[in-house]
Amino acid sequence: MNSALIDLRPFRASAAFTRLWVGSTLGGLGGQLTLVTIMLHVFELTGSTFAVSMVAVAGLVPMIFAGLYGGMLADAFDRRIVGLTAAVFTFASTLLLAVLTWSHLETIWWLYVLSVINAAASSVSLATRSAIIPRLLPRELLASASALNGITIGVMVMVGPALAGVLVATTGYGWTYTIDVILMLAMFMGLWTLPSLRPEGTIVRPGLESLVDGWQFLKRAGNIRMQYILDIIAMTFGQPVALYPALGTVLLGGGAVTTGALTAAVAAGTFLSSLFSGRVVRYRWHGRGIQRAIQAYGASILAFGVVLLIGVWMPPASETAVNLSLIIAACIALAASGAADNISSIYRSTMMQSSVPDSIRGRLQGIFVIVVTGGPRLGALYAGTLATLTALWFPPLLGGFIVIVLVALLVRLTPRFRDYDAENPAP
Repeated sequence: MNSALIDLRPFRASAAFTRLWVGSTLGGLGGQLTLVTIMLHVFELTGSTFAVSMVAVAGLVPMIFAGLYGGMLADAFDRRIVGLTAAVFTFASTLLLAVLTWSHLETIWWLYVLSVINAAASSVSLATRSAIIPRLLPRELLASASALNGITIGVMVMVGPALAGVLVATTGYGWTYTIDVILMLAMFMGLWTLPSLRPEGTIVRPGLESLVDGWQFLKRAGNIRMQYILDIIAMTFGQPVALYPALGTVLLGGGAVTTGALTAAVAAGTFLSSLFSGRVVRYRWHGRGIQRAIQAYGASILAFGVVLLIGVWMPPASETAVNLSLIIAACIALAASGAADNISSIYRSTMMQSSVPDSIRGRLQGIFVIVVTGGPRLGALYAGTLATLTALWFPPLLGGFIVIVLVALLVRLTPRFRDYDAENPAP
C-alpha cells in the first residue's frame, strides 16, 4: 500500500473500534463546543484574558489526580465500565451548565467548577479509551488508528469552536451548551457496545502500590519519558489558545467568530495531515519523527507571533472593523501548527500503545493524558500571564523559539530516543 491517503483498515478490522471512534468523535465535538463557549462566557463576564486562562489552569490539579487514578482504575477493572462511569460525570457537568445558563443562574465560579469536573472526567475517559484501542486492533494498525484519531480531533476542534462562535454570536450560551448535551449521548453508544475488557497480566489494585509500580516502570522507560518531556515543552511554550478571545476583540477584530476561526484553523491542519497520513504512518523512525514534527510546530507558533506583531502596526480601522488579511495569515500559521502537532501525536501514541504492556498501559495512558491535556493548561497560564505583562504577540514569538531550541538540545543528548524503531518497539 503506497497511497498517501489515510489508511482505513482499522475500520474493516474491528467493528468495536469503529463504534468507539464514531462515539468519541461526536462526543468530542460537543466537548470542544462547550470548551470554547466557556472561554467566551468567562471573557464576557470578566473582560480578562487572565480569567480565561484560569479556566484551563483551575482544572489542572484535579485533572492530574483524575488521570493518575483513572489509569489505575483502567489497569484494575473492566475498562468498558470505567469508561462509561467517566462519561456519566462528563455528561452530568455539561447538562448542569445548560440548566444554569437557561435559568440565568450561571456565575464565574460555576463556570470554573463545572469546567474542572468536566476536565477531570474527560481525563479518566480518554486514558481508558486509549488503553482499550490496542485490545481491539493488531499492532501493525495502531499508527493508522492514531491517524484516524487525528481525523476525530480535526473534526471536533474545527467544527466545534467555529460552531460555538457562530451560536454564541447568534443564539447565546444556553443553546450552545444544550447542543453539547445532545452530542454527548453518542459517547455512551461507543462505550456501551464494547465487549468486557479486563486488563491482561498481573492486576494491581488502585492505590499507592499501583502508583509506585507505574512510576518504577516509567523510570525504566526512557523513550516514553522523553516523549512526555518533549510534548510538555511544546504545549507549555507553544499553546496560545488563551489569547484568542482578546485577539478577536482588540487586535484582529471579529470577536467570537474570529476566536472560533483561529481555533478551527489548528483543527483544519490536524484534519488535513491525518487525511494525507498514508506515508506518515509507514515511517518507522518515530523518535526522529517526533523531534522534527515538534520543531515544525515551534516554527509555526513563532510565525503566528510574527503575524500578531504585524497586527500591532496594522490595527483595524475601527473597533468594529476586521483585519481579514491578518486573520487569514494567522489561520495559516495555526493550521501548520495543527498539522505538525498531529504528526507528532501519531508517533507518540503509537509508541505508547505498542511498547507498553497491557497490565500497565492504563497507568501510562493516564500520565500520557495528563501530559497531553495538562501541557496546554500550563501553556494557557504562560500565554495569559505573559501577555498581561507584555503584549499579545510576545508569548507565541518567544515560545516558538524556545520550543525549537530545547527540543533540538534534548534529542541530541538522547540518541536512544532519536533512533527509536517502530518495528522493534521498546519503552
